[in-house]
Amino acid sequence: MTDTRFQRARSDEAKHQREQAILTAASALGAERGIRSVTLTDIAARVGMHKSALLRYFETREQIFLRLTAAGWRDWGSALRAALQAMTDASPERLAHEVATSLVARPMFCDLLAQAPLNLERNVSLESVREFKLITLEEVDAIGAELTRLRGLSEQQRVDVIATATSMAGALWQMATPGPEVEALYRSDPRLGHAIVEVGPRLERVLTALLTGMRG
Repeated sequence: MTDTRFQRARSDEAKHQREQAILTAASALGAERGIRSVTLTDIAARVGMHKSALLRYFETREQIFLRLTAAGWRDWGSALRAALQAMTDASPERLAHEVATSLVARPMFCDLLAQAPLNLERNVSLESVREFKLITLEEVDAIGAELTRLRGLSEQQRVDVIATATSMAGALWQMATPGPEVEALYRSDPRLGHAIVEVGPRLERVLTALLTGMRG
């Protein structure tokens, strides 16, 4: 049912409040159901407004989730930099553990990382894509500076580490969350045991191998 409180915003502050309410609703639904299953109608209903009213604030559902992906990069980047700055052991194993742990602790961000290149960047304006990419690049640069400080990595190497970590976190999260019925199938048949994915350990192994092979 439409909430009459959600009249069209008449000021920048009111518009910001509406946008934040929409983003909060989308984030909650994404965490509950997974990004792919959340529709624009679902988000509008959770906020308490009609879908047509929601479209005054965001052009598509993809733009909403792309905005959340950008916020996820900010949150993850800040937390990871703090962890890296406190590190005294910069071994490949320790560094891989910090990166993997920080991603696994953010399951919806992992989901968003997988969805962004598949569809979130494909049904939005070019300006929305530009804004998202600039935020991503800013975070990659900031995290990369810590990787260079700790391991002496080149610019290309640090970009490769971050790209590997984020892309694999997204892919592995999708593999690890096939749905309750499919997961039950995997666990019921020993021949399908390899399909059960533990994101953290596998991501740590891959990153450890990658970092071990790099020389600053």
